[in-house]
Amino acid sequence: MRDDVVVGIAQWLPEPGQARHNLATALGLIEELARRGADLVVLPELWPCGYDMRSLPEDAARAAEPLLGARAKALSGCARGLGIWLAAGSVPEQDGQALHNTCLLFDRQGRLRAWHRKAHLYAPTGEDKIFVPGDRLTTCRTDEFGIVGLSVCFDGDFPEVGRALRLAGATLVIQPSAYETAARDWWERLYPALALSNGQWWVMANQCGTNSSGTLLGQSQVLSPSGDIVARGRHADEGDSPPGELLVVPLPMRAGVARAEEANRVLWELRRPGLAVREFEPDGSC
Repeated sequence: MRDDVVVGIAQWLPEPGQARHNLATALGLIEELARRGADLVVLPELWPCGYDMRSLPEDAARAAEPLLGARAKALSGCARGLGIWLAAGSVPEQDGQALHNTCLLFDRQGRLRAWHRKAHLYAPTGEDKIFVPGDRLTTCRTDEFGIVGLSVCFDGDFPEVGRALRLAGATLVIQPSAYETAARDWWERLYPALALSNGQWWVMANQCGTNSSGTLLGQSQVLSPSGDIVARGRHADEGDSPPGELLVVPLPMRAGVARAEEANRVLWELRRPGLAVREFEPDGSC
């Protein structure tokens, strides 16, 4: 793990149904973040197709490509040409008859080092009718960042996901999101607690702005293993669409993890996962 890393996050509102335009926008934002010194660039969830609930089934289907299709080759070439790590958000992945919401991680040589298929589909917006869920969580061992965990939006709302990734050794979690304004309290309260309780850096890129079905929060953020908000982007109020924003954030990667290890490691080292739950009846018997 490196001592210091510069993370770049691209926050914007992709255009629903405009896959070619969205790819061109994403490549431009990646290039600008690399120019500003980012070692690792992170994009939001489903940026190729946008996240308009009314048209998402059609938009995702039209933007779907195989895991190593033309879009992945363009992203790979971008990472290689710029010499950066690229967590390319999540994309609609076509695998036979199945459509997945899949997060991609490329290294500095443009190799696809890991991918994660979103395991928890958000039924209130109909994701479970569009995508097939992944069947596992995902980590990737790297020299620069240690073990990296990948999570997509609703995955991270489940505390057991962060804990499972931590028990697998992940001290950096990358999470592309399309998080709505209605869940702002979760974004602001839950995730710092997860970072603190698991001793992890969380780097979270979110869509930001309003389309025909609602408003996506923005507030892309970087959280330290001590639960501190290291950086946070602007948010969208209901009905608003702020301009896109680029965050460039230096992280004391090794020192942050070391502080958490010293202060909070008892939370994962002394846990007793085999404890059963005992339910007492009203008369005190069990």
